[in-house]
Amino acid sequence: MPASFFDVDGTLVRTNLVHPTVFYLFNQPNPLRSLGAVARAVVRGPRMALAEAIDRRRFNELLFASYEGMSRDRLLLLADEVFDRVIKRALYPGARDLVQRSSAEGHDVVIVSGALDFLMDRLAAYLGATAVIANRLEFKNGYATGRLVRPIVAGPEKAKLVREWAKDHGHDLTDCFGYSDSYSDVPMLSVVGRPCAINPDFRLAKLARTYSWPVVHLGKRPALADLWERIP
Repeated sequence: MPASFFDVDGTLVRTNLVHPTVFYLFNQPNPLRSLGAVARAVVRGPRMALAEAIDRRRFNELLFASYEGMSRDRLLLLADEVFDRVIKRALYPGARDLVQRSSAEGHDVVIVSGALDFLMDRLAAYLGATAVIANRLEFKNGYATGRLVRPIVAGPEKAKLVREWAKDHGHDLTDCFGYSDSYSDVPMLSVVGRPCAINPDFRLAKLARTYSWPVVHLGKRPALADLWERIP
């Protein structure tokens, strides 16, 4: 049976990696620690903005450096609240139905995201996904170092990780589906036989037209009832 690989930010939810991070920064054990964490993030802001435009991997590294010093226990303690208040509320209309439709057809459904694994585990459970490929924080003595465990899930690395996951689980990628909103995920979409652009940015929409990939706008026209006819 095929597998379906779903990007998250912009594809299934309106949020991006910054929103959960902001929640954590403002919910430190005391106001002074929150203020310090926010101040350090603001200083890194210009570098993050530049990295987002040219190097998604570097952007991930700079963003998750903001977690330095946070305890694993506190991150996990707040994870349900972050999911409920930030991620779940931002789901596009039809996103859950799309994932569950893939599950109903017998697909392994894999969340592929640069977000943190313990948040994506909650999203996967809510959507009914099979597995998660996501970023992991490095911890020492129970506290985040501000570094990510390699490999970093971003850009072309997503394609490599999807390829490896499919091989390990016995899937032929030519039969598999891929869903994303971003041109930065073209490598991931290109390794599957059935790519689909969801809420695509300008460059991905143009590429999708060139290669006749299905294009779906969750929460917009066409209606969800018409969506299934657009996905082969």
